[in-house]
Parts: sequence; C-alpha cells; structure tokens
Amino acid sequence: MDRQQAKALVKKYNRGLATAEEQAVLENWYMQKLDSLFLQDDEIDFGRLGPELKARVLNHAGIAAPIAQARSLKLWPSIAAAAAIILVAGAGLFYYVKGPSNEITGLSRHNDIAPGSNKAVLTLGNGHQITLTDAQNGALATEDDAIIRKTADGQLVYRGAAVNDTTAVYNTISIPKGGQYTLSLSDGTKVVLNAASSLKYPIRFKGASRTVELTGEGYFEVAHNQAKPFKVISRGQIVEVLGTHFNVNAYADEPGIRTTLLEGSVDVNGTILKPNQQSVLSDDNIIRVRTVDVDDAVAWKDGLFKFDHTDIKTLMRQISRWYDVEVAYEPGIKDEQFYGKIERSYTLSEVLKVLELGKVHFRVEGRKIIVMP
Repeated sequence: MDRQQAKALVKKYNRGLATAEEQAVLENWYMQKLDSLFLQDDEIDFGRLGPELKARVLNHAGIAAPIAQARSLKLWPSIAAAAAIILVAGAGLFYYVKGPSNEITGLSRHNDIAPGSNKAVLTLGNGHQITLTDAQNGALATEDDAIIRKTADGQLVYRGAAVNDTTAVYNTISIPKGGQYTLSLSDGTKVVLNAASSLKYPIRFKGASRTVELTGEGYFEVAHNQAKPFKVISRGQIVEVLGTHFNVNAYADEPGIRTTLLEGSVDVNGTILKPNQQSVLSDDNIIRVRTVDVDDAVAWKDGLFKFDHTDIKTLMRQISRWYDVEVAYEPGIKDEQFYGKIERSYTLSEVLKVLELGKVHFRVEGRKIIVMP
C-alpha cells in the first residue's frame, strides 16, 4: 500500500466507513510501519486511528505497550509524537512518551543533566589553544598560508593560498565528553567528531598522501583525489581511501576498532570493504568483516542513539560520553539487549526513563549514574 492509498484508507477509517477487510489491511500496514519503528510522514492525518488501532494491533501481536503523555519525535501523530521506542529482547515492545512520570532517583528538573553540544578545543601549530565553544564566528588564526575560520553554524573551516614546500604544520582538535564538532579540512574533506575524540591533521596536505590521526570516533566524507590517498590512523589501524564516506569507532574502551563504509571502497590494513560492510579489528590484530545497517554506525552524527541488540554496558558507554557522566554497576545486572532509537537532544533523565522500561533501573549521584537491577 503506497502513501496515497494509506492516506485514503486512514481517512475512511477515521470517518467510521472502513469495512472489516479494509481494517485488516490497515492493521497489516500498521504492523509493517511498527517494524520500522518510526514513521517519517507528516502528511497522513491519523486522527483517532493511533490509540484505538494501535491497541488492537499490539493486542493481536501479544505485545504490551505502556503509554504516557507526549513529546516531540514523529512516531504516530495521533499519540502526539513519541519521544522514543525501545525494544528489549524477551521483554516486548515499549513506547515512552514524555509526560508525568516518576523521577529518576537523584535527578529532577532542577538538577537534570543537559545533552552534549558543539564543544571543542583547537590546538594550533605553535601550541596556542582556542576554545571553539567561546570563540567568535569568523577568522580565528592564520597558519601555513591557510585561514582558519569558525562558521555561523559552528564548524571549523580551513581555506587559504597555494601550498608551499615548507614542513607541514599540524593542528589538533579535541572534543571533550559532552561534545561534538564538525570541521572541513583544507582539501575539502568533512569530518564530524564524536564526544571524547580528537583529530590531528596538517593544515595543508603536503607530500604523497593526506594523513590524519584519530582517537575516539569520527565520520569522514573524503574529498576525492586520485593522486593523493587519504589515510586515517587510529590505534594501529590504517584506513586508506581515495574519496568516500565512512565511520571509524576507535575508542580505547570499546572491544576492537569498527570501520563502517557507506559508499565507495576503503582499505583497512589491507582488507577491502564494500558499501554496507563493517570491519572489526580485534585486540589480537585479526580483522573480521560483516554486513551491517550503516545507519546504526552513523546515527550519532544524525542526533540519535541507535541500539541493535546492544547490551547495557555498551549502551551506557555512549551515555557516559554524551552526558559527561561516570557509570557504575550494582551486582545482579541482567544481560538485557536493547533495540531502538532515542534522540540525543533529550536530557539525561528522559533517556534514563526510556531505558527503565527495559528491566533496568538507575540512581544518579551528582554526575555519577549507578545502574541497578
């Protein structure tokens, strides 16, 4: 059923004119949309369809769905935009929408923790540091024939005169916990850096290659240059490309380095990846390649936490970096697997409330989260 057919059938249903057969078609269509978690369509007026039909569909599927009041992410407009969905393996499908509910122990609206934002420190070749969060828009510095600018939308851009033959001058951009930043290198390559990450790079690329050094996580849209390959070095791994889009997760506290290719091709320590493939370089220096949903790997740069059979400790490492908090665990934490999406724009208490639908509980002491069974 295409969009126009769906709109017509929903309209008929809302008027009370849908036959039993049409209602069955609509329920089947609803379940297909439910499987994809989020409906990104503002053009369909669901009217009274959402709460009534949703309850019937979930009942048919044997799924429980606690519902609260509403906030602002597009799920079903009739229930006024759900904040997030979490599916916990073995525990059913849960909806969470913002509204009156129990507060997380130790957090209230008066001491809630805000999500991360554009934060970074730029270290110039001469050692001078610039806090980009506080810096004014416009030209920040001039080094090695390049003008370094901060744009109105909070990005760092390198532009300048022709390359000379002097020794390369390096800058380093460091992203703290609770931060994220985007920069455009001198060759036009775009890099988005996640929280607790850094990138060391030459102001101007000189020599036979374009080489940068990454810690943490970065998404790269590399400007094509057949004559000068682009290399990303991280924890002993070298990713080499001529021009493509890929993501590298090289946090020291994660099990292995994950490199995910969105388009084109990349060489990871001699292993060639194709689009929709991810390599995992383990601590024993073995590379394993698998096919993945690339949206999962880059959801962070698009403002989402996205979980796909993600265990609680992996999940909480992401929470820790984005909200700049410490995490501790009480004994008896079950190995629950989480699946779903949460907007990274939500406060810490909102995120923890969603996660508490999945047989886990939290207590917050200052900037420390204690995970409880």
